[in-house]
Amino acid sequence: MDIEFVRSRFVKHFDGKSGNVYASPGRINLIGEHTDYNGGYVFPGAVDKGVIAEIRANGTSDTVMAYAIDLKDRVDFKLSDPDGPRASWARYIYGIALEMQAVGVPVKGFNIAFAGDVPLGAGMSSSAAMESCFAFGQATEHKYIGVNCGIMDQFASVFGKAGCLMRLDCRSREFQYFPFKPDGYRLVLLDSAVKHQLSGSPYNDRRNSCENVVRHIAAHHPEGTFETLRDCTWEQLEEVRAEVGEEDYKRAHFVLGEKDRVLGVCEALNAGDYERVGELMYQTHEGLSKEYEVSCEELDFLNQIARDNEVTGSRIMGGGFGGCTINLVRNDLYQRFIADAKKRFCERYGHEPKVIDVVIGDGSRRLC
Repeated sequence: MDIEFVRSRFVKHFDGKSGNVYASPGRINLIGEHTDYNGGYVFPGAVDKGVIAEIRANGTSDTVMAYAIDLKDRVDFKLSDPDGPRASWARYIYGIALEMQAVGVPVKGFNIAFAGDVPLGAGMSSSAAMESCFAFGQATEHKYIGVNCGIMDQFASVFGKAGCLMRLDCRSREFQYFPFKPDGYRLVLLDSAVKHQLSGSPYNDRRNSCENVVRHIAAHHPEGTFETLRDCTWEQLEEVRAEVGEEDYKRAHFVLGEKDRVLGVCEALNAGDYERVGELMYQTHEGLSKEYEVSCEELDFLNQIARDNEVTGSRIMGGGFGGCTINLVRNDLYQRFIADAKKRFCERYGHEPKVIDVVIGDGSRRLC
């Protein structure tokens, strides 16, 4: 990202004066999928791609003048307008400002110009990157965008640290850094560039499955407290298998396994054992594909290509039904793997996967 380019656009489109420049990154999640709403752990990290925003007070009581550099679109709006701006990107800024006011932060009129290099549609949370240049991103998504997101994206964007991933407890919001300095390996995303629209409500269906299992376990153990699958054991899951049905059982089985896999990655990283990290990534993909059933043909094919090329670890990254695989690749295998993935995927689906190399970087910060 180019600070001077953002500054030149800011000066050009407003009053010729410069402001303060802030940066906030996108994120990846190494392991820990569909665990957030089950009270479990995720394992994200900030990346070296994100959003740069220049901001300056403009002397008005509540007028915001915003310019999206990549879209070449300017929107002016008042914070006192109950409807807010129509443009979806401007609604993020509007919502953030109102959420800050709601907790007692005085917000007056300001000018902002921003640009980013987070690949869109790749599951790297470009919206969280923009929100985290300010604050209060999760509430903004819920109230002003209509996306009932979890806390991981904004948390990783704000608290990311170069050379580290974090284990985030989605229940308590406690987090711990773990070293991620894979000498001899690299992280790369392969974006399938497909997104399947499934009939019904696939995410809600899976959440309902998990909650149904918890209800049945709680009925067997009235002495306990069972808020989510986080509170359940393998033995308790087996107790209710016949009651909840095979589909709900498989989904809960994946979530309990994923909780254990995240903790296993913590141990492996502390030991510098990246081959073990890779094994756990493959196990997660298998569970997401066969038990949680959120994969698709294209993602399973990319995962098989990774196996065929002896890639250390590979799995779906994100909610599923399309998007990316995240791959932990030995440096000496990288070129062969990428060439084979492009060739075979294009032969089958008519286009190459997008290749996105990942470097773990710092979280939100002021640049100047």
